[in-house]
Amino acid sequence: MKRRSFIKTSGAVAASSVFPSFVIGKPGKSANSKVNVAFIGSGGWIARQPYKQGCKDENLVAFCDVDRELCAENMKAWQTTQPFYEDFRVMLDKMHKDIDAVVISTPDHTHYAATMAAMERGIHVYVQKPLTHNIWQSRTLLKAKNKYKVVTQMGNQGHAGAGIRASVEAYRAGLIGDVSQVFALNSGPDMRKESMHFDNPATMPPPTSPIPKGLNWDLWQGPTKARPFYDGYIRKKWRSFYDYGLGMLGDFGCHTLDTPVWALDLDAPTMVECISREKSLKGVIPSGSQVDFHFPAKGDRGPVKLTWFDGPQDWEKVGRIDQFGLKAANSLGRSCWMVGTKGAIGCGTHAGHPAIAPGDLRKSYNEKKPAETIARVQGGPFREWLSAIKGEGPEPGSNFTYSAKLTEIILLGVLAQRFNTRIEWDAMNGRITNRPELNVYVNEPVREGWAYGKDL
Repeated sequence: MKRRSFIKTSGAVAASSVFPSFVIGKPGKSANSKVNVAFIGSGGWIARQPYKQGCKDENLVAFCDVDRELCAENMKAWQTTQPFYEDFRVMLDKMHKDIDAVVISTPDHTHYAATMAAMERGIHVYVQKPLTHNIWQSRTLLKAKNKYKVVTQMGNQGHAGAGIRASVEAYRAGLIGDVSQVFALNSGPDMRKESMHFDNPATMPPPTSPIPKGLNWDLWQGPTKARPFYDGYIRKKWRSFYDYGLGMLGDFGCHTLDTPVWALDLDAPTMVECISREKSLKGVIPSGSQVDFHFPAKGDRGPVKLTWFDGPQDWEKVGRIDQFGLKAANSLGRSCWMVGTKGAIGCGTHAGHPAIAPGDLRKSYNEKKPAETIARVQGGPFREWLSAIKGEGPEPGSNFTYSAKLTEIILLGVLAQRFNTRIEWDAMNGRITNRPELNVYVNEPVREGWAYGKDL
């Protein structure tokens, strides 16, 4: 029997016998064997995270990155002799029969192409957040998940934690009553000062820089239009430029908004509006903004308004929750608050354990917490994903059915912020109705050789 045929058969038996409610069409391997994992994006801490949190215990069979210098430290530390590729398309063409799963840790603008190329070959995928760079891509990856039956996971790590589960359980138990308002905030970016994560060029287009040794600049650009190299584009600072990243909202929204989206069962908003925005050069993120999301009623829940703040703010005036003794939405060190009729639940930047307000409600919560109705994850998000591939556990919590929805919410906010406007969203048809000229950003054009999923 061929290796991949054995993987399908033995893994399916394990999945059906241990978790009959979750059927994987193409599981990875049997529970007593290892998964062959490849990395697309192999440099820096973003690759060290999956390596340390489960993948090093599997078979690491291939590595890919367009920046060899960035990867040098990891490759040396891991003492790997496995093949190294610059182009993931070449790696997948040559090695797809030997790869069961791939971790994708590239900049946002290449998430979709790498993910779809792997899924088309029946390879399980773990993709760093945000899932995609535009809404059409998120929706198409969800279609691909249903078609190719692979195990999927987005890397908003807090979703696998016990803290977010406790927050969801507390809300579902009626602890804070009916919720109609959510405040979320992040103090970055501050584009007025030097930052290791963001760049603020004096002009756009920015000045041309020499291409560093070991960087394949054309491959780094991937599906976006070609342009001269600028050193502020690469490493961690690409998030400043909308063509490549999605700013603070795209970076942290998938973490910070995870709790209310899960707890309140939020689908796509009907309207998103940028209330205020610091000035920035065309194509560059602002230093700060306020964006309001309006979600329709669903089931027994009424409509919800979610307000996002980022950048330098007067936090004593931002998202005040005076009725529950909170001077501002960042009280008790929390970055997100769901405000109900009886009290409020606060969570951290990466979800985390709940804070409860007011004090008497917090006291009663600590004395008798709601029952644990949501299963806890053992070992974190990478182990959760690998266990599902082996048939040892259920489908990961941030699989594409959930994470595509969460990402679409974030991306609508990014569009409103980017163009300092109101977005009226027809979720059924995936269209902006009040600013139709912006629909080109819902499904961005790509360079030749980078189109995937057009038939889905």
